Amino acid sequence: MGIEPRLGSKVFYKIGEVSQLTKLPAYVLRFWESEFKFLSPKKSRGNQRLYIRRDIETVLEIKRMLYEEGHTLEGVKRYWARRGRAASRKLTPQELAKKLRGDLQAIVKIIDAHSP
Repeated sequence: MGIEPRLGSKVFYKIGEVSQLTKLPAYVLRFWESEFKFLSPKKSRGNQRLYIRRDIETVLEIKRMLYEEGHTLEGVKRYWARRGRAASRKLTPQELAKKLRGDLQAIVKIIDAHSP
């Protein structure tokens, strides 16, 4: 599974196309949608699943974790839950001030480096 599938320049991919790209049966993709709430492709007016590039990348990551690394469904769910919490974690005022101070110091260094 070392070779990444080539995604075209399309915006949306139907489930059959995603199935071919990921080499997973469509029923597995539908099952994963029911298991992983973060994997929810849009639906067209005709109720067809429309995957975007991020959805396909998520499917490939889940596939890698399950098939190559040997994680269980529950393990993958816990991983994504932790990942989601870490991404949405709010900074304390002190952490935010420290981060902003570091960002401002980096900006000052860039300005100083480009000043005559």
